[in-house]
Amino acid sequence: MSKSIMPKHEKTVGIVLLAHGARDPRWREPFDKILEMLIEHSGTLASLSFLDHMEPKFLYACQEVIKAGANEIVVVPLFLGAGGHVRQDVPELVREAERETGVSITVTQAIGEQTEVLRAIAETSLNLIGAIHK
Repeated sequence: MSKSIMPKHEKTVGIVLLAHGARDPRWREPFDKILEMLIEHSGTLASLSFLDHMEPKFLYACQEVIKAGANEIVVVPLFLGAGGHVRQDVPELVREAERETGVSITVTQAIGEQTEVLRAIAETSLNLIGAIHK
């Protein structure tokens, strides 16, 4: 009697960083660096997306990580606080992307709600002030 073995479906998580966007193309430079550092550090499938004024938009970024092999997506909102965009716009974008792609999408807290980030901002602020007032 032969046994049939069902293949396990590996979970391959893709990360989509989501920032606001701006008209000035230089505004995105730190976000491009964050993406670069994330990929270099983890080797994970990741993309950067924007709500407004810049490309790629959220759905396109999700489609790109799926094309690269992701079958699940985690979104990291690169916002200092969880205002209207994080509470209202992001859930709408996620519902639309899940409908379009058929892939499960989870959203983390806004990056600025993390103690480590707040501590780094406070410490860096003090360092910057110290550099001016030597």
